[in-house]
Parts: sequence; structure tokens; C-alpha cells
Amino acid sequence: MSQWVVLTGRPSDLDNGATPHKIMSQKDYLARPGLFAGQRPKLINIASSYAYQSRAYYASLLAGARGHRVIPSVETMIDLSEKKLYENALPELDAALRSGLGKEGAAPASPILVLFGYSDDPRLERFAKLVFDWFRAPALEIHLEPKSAQATIRRIAFASLAKMSDATQDLLMAAMDRYTAREWRAAKVKTPAKYAFATLYDPKEELPPSSVDTLKYWAKTAARLGVDVSPITRKDLPRLANFDALFIRETTSISNHTYRFARRAMQEGMPVIDDPVSMIRCTNKVYLNELMAANGVATPPSVMIGSKDDFQKAADLLGFPLVLKIPDGSFSRGVKKVEDMAALVRLAGSWLEDTDLLIAQKYMPTSFDWRIGVLGGEPLFAVKYHMAKQHWQIINHETGGRPMEGGFTAFALADADPRVLDIGVKAARCIGDGLYGVDLKETDDGVFLIEVNDNPNLEHGVEDQAEKDEVWTRLTRWFIDRIER
Repeated sequence: MSQWVVLTGRPSDLDNGATPHKIMSQKDYLARPGLFAGQRPKLINIASSYAYQSRAYYASLLAGARGHRVIPSVETMIDLSEKKLYENALPELDAALRSGLGKEGAAPASPILVLFGYSDDPRLERFAKLVFDWFRAPALEIHLEPKSAQATIRRIAFASLAKMSDATQDLLMAAMDRYTAREWRAAKVKTPAKYAFATLYDPKEELPPSSVDTLKYWAKTAARLGVDVSPITRKDLPRLANFDALFIRETTSISNHTYRFARRAMQEGMPVIDDPVSMIRCTNKVYLNELMAANGVATPPSVMIGSKDDFQKAADLLGFPLVLKIPDGSFSRGVKKVEDMAALVRLAGSWLEDTDLLIAQKYMPTSFDWRIGVLGGEPLFAVKYHMAKQHWQIINHETGGRPMEGGFTAFALADADPRVLDIGVKAARCIGDGLYGVDLKETDDGVFLIEVNDNPNLEHGVEDQAEKDEVWTRLTRWFIDRIER
């Protein structure tokens, strides 16, 4: 079981009697690398300064090296060192701040103090939690623009412990108590599992990457390895630190809550599939095309389309029909076959209103696509997805009703085409070390990569049909190995 340890400049900086947690100085923590050997402490690093190469900085830096979870992380310290490094968070935070205040609400005093995601202004409860979602830190100051017509954030900074009044320190300790208390799992009647994994899913999703029945099946396999798998939904972000690992089983997007969950998991120091970097890399087909070309992985001939001036170039180089893709489509959405120039002008013109770039590719008709599952840089499963009936893709979204899918044929890894396996693994390793589904077309001219999915389907009876429980055992061990490193 994890334990909480509070790091400060000096043990006397905080009242030891105000918290049940161990308080130790950052100096002592740095000097005793083997102190928590065999344990998994959660560290709260509270300091007067988080400046680069300060003791607080090194405490968080070495916590990562020692396998300890810590807030704030070094990444958070760097993020908050310059406004340009966190300005991408400001539009969402400004909107939440104004929403909390209401149209006629008086602006709060600046700076706003956020302590472990809490604010003493009840109007700012959601805003404070959102700030904490973005920047996991014990105490933050939100400075507002002094002469702005509406509440606007000017700067986000760490609150210095040395500058806190006794009353503010009391609020800090109370907030820390609430934060740490909510993260313990309730005691179970049975002997508790060694690890607890969270699985993020949406019970209402039409085409989830794994069904509820499949997740229940995985839970049974994981239990044999000492792992408790618990379902969570988008409302459970505050509970995420209860768990040791996160497996995201919703369709991912960097513009929705799945990215926030992945980012939070990384901040908590827990292994996660899909990790934020993989999401960013895989969800953009423009990036994937460039990355694969740079690494010698064959892709269909492609043309980048940034304006109407590129339409003729695409037609000349690729011919018709061609395939037009938006950068961040999923499950065959945002991928259309274009039959002629008029259709290209019409569709590309419409899509360019929402994105600055499109990608056009040569149309390569096949009766199936290979899907090579890759986990930790090694093949996990091999499946042929057959095209939907009377359609050129494996999923037909143009039925006017529920999407229609083609059939599948699963292969044992030992029986799959070695060329296909090798290209699938090579492509996945360009992305990272997690779980990926690599889509490939096998043609007379060779094997071509179509895309790499960071959130591939993993369905009991489909992707695991050939390799059986080995798929789920390896998935579980991937998480365990990274927890125990």
C-alpha cells in the first residue's frame, strides 16, 4: 500500500501535528536514496521555491528516478516557469473562471489561491479543480489581469510556503488532508489485490475499442496475476490517483477528456495506455505520414493539401479515385473516397474550413486490411479485417443507421506473414512503447502502412482469437513491469 510523505525545506516548516503523514526535509530525502526501498510512497513536495536546480526541483527530479510518485513533478515546474509554456491551457481556464463567476459575479481578489484543487470561494470550485487537472501542485496563485473588462488570467505561479500566513497554512493543511483522504481505496472484505488498474470507458459509446464484456474478461485474467481492474468514467478524474495504472478504452482525442486522463496519469507517475505523446502522434495522419516516410516505412503515395492550389497537384500525382483524409479521424471517419475533381473540390473545400491541412493518398483497393497489434515494441496479435459488404473500407458509416463492419480472420503470430509483422513492429516503435494497432495493405507492389492507432480494438473473440489469453496476460504484465521498475 502506498504511503504519503510530505517534503519541505525543513521539517519545522509545517506543523507535524496537523497531518498524519510523515514530514521530512528535501535535504534528507535527497541524501537517502534507499530510504523507501521496496515501497511505493506518494510524495507531496511543498516548498518556498521550485526554481530550476533548487532542492525542491531535485527532490521531484530524483523522485522520478527512484520510482516514487510526486507532486509537483519536474514537468509541472518547467511548465510554470514561463507563460509561453502553459498558455495553451489559458483559454479553457479563462472560460471556466468566467463561468464560475457568472455574468454579474464580482471578480475575486487577485491572486486566487488554489490549494490541492480547492478554493475558498465556492463559485470557483470547478475552476480550481480544472487548474489542478492542468497543474498538479500543492499550492498555486492565479494572478488576474488588473484592468481587464472580464476576469482574465495573467499568470499562474507556485505559491511560496515562506510567504503564507498561518491562516493560509491552515487552509493548505486542510486541503491536503481532503486530497490524501479521498485517494485511499475502501478496505475490501477479501484479501486486496497487489495492484489496482483503472479502465476508462464510456458505456454509451457506439463503437468502443473494447466492449464491457471484454473488459470483464480481462478483469478475470488480471485477477489471476494479482490485479484488480475497476471501470471508471469521465466523471472519475479525481479518483484516478487511487489506482496504479490506467487503460483507456474510449476513442481517444487530444481535444476531449481522454487526453486529460492520460496526462493526469503521467503526472501521477502511473503507466498508461494510451499515453499523451502517443495520442498526439497517432491522432494526426499528417504527422504519421511524415514520420513513416522519415523512418523508411512505405505508405501510399500522398499529397498534402493546404489550399485549393493543391487540388490539381493531387489529381495529377494520384489520379482518381483518390482517398482524402482529415488529420484526426478515427474508426474510418473523416476518410472518403473521391471519384473526380468536382468531388475533390467540394469535399476538400468543406473540410479545409475546419483544418489547415488535409492529406490525399493513392487509392489502393484490397479485400482486407492487416491489423498488427504491437505492445511494448513486440507483436501482440495479427488479424485480417475484411471490407464491409459492398464497401471499400472495413467499416461503412454511410448506411444511414448503425455502421456496418466486415468480418475478420485471426492468425497466430507464428503463422502470420513475417513481412507484415516486421513492418507493423517497425511502425509502432516509431511511435512509442505502448499498445498500437498498425493497419497495413498487402498489394502486388508491397506492403504499405495506412495508419497507426494508439487506441486499437481489443475485443475478446476477435483480436485474441488466435493467441487466446496470452494477449491479456501480456497486457497485464506490461503494466506490472512498469509499476515495478
